[in-house]
Amino acid sequence: MPPQDSTQAATPSAEPGDGALLRAWLAGDEAAYAQLYDRYDSRCFEFIRRMLATADDATAEDLHQDVWLTVARQAGSYDEQQARFVTWLFTIARNKVMDHYRKASGVVRLAADLDPNLSHTLEEQTPAAAPTPEAIAQNRELGDALLREVAALPFVQRETFVLFAQQELSLEAVAEITRVGIETAKSRLRYARQTLRSRLAIWRDRDEAGNAR
Repeated sequence: MPPQDSTQAATPSAEPGDGALLRAWLAGDEAAYAQLYDRYDSRCFEFIRRMLATADDATAEDLHQDVWLTVARQAGSYDEQQARFVTWLFTIARNKVMDHYRKASGVVRLAADLDPNLSHTLEEQTPAAAPTPEAIAQNRELGDALLREVAALPFVQRETFVLFAQQELSLEAVAEITRVGIETAKSRLRYARQTLRSRLAIWRDRDEAGNAR
């Protein structure tokens, strides 16, 4: 029987933390950034894709790359004492998606959650029923007004409303994404709706007056 090897197998060293990898990259270690990217690549992409209005992988990938470019540009501002890296990363991702919402056609869904008349006003017309220049201008004004008011909501109400109304996610999913209890998510959605309905009342009144003529 061969003698047993008395050498103990080397214990693998623990992987460096996220903050350590980011600091190493700032110090010039390109491999550290690649390791950090590989660690959160798929999670970040799926997070963005889930929040988008459609399963558009190309748009999700564009936003995903934009997130990592922002990470690279703002790496020096990251404070490990203030937040975990994954929280910082997903906050950047969430902000990128919010910016995308402001530029996308998902405004109709936001309006539909508040008032069917508002969403009907914003719906695209078929070529056979081309809208008048006046209607086009009004739709643009309403869309801009809605996006301004959504953007003016407190952040936690804004993200809850957008995820629920535009993304059509369940309140349970919204609560999970925003890391709050279901009752907190319900409360935020209720306050957001109340505020938006109040601020956009002028458009509802205008639409009702137009229908009455």
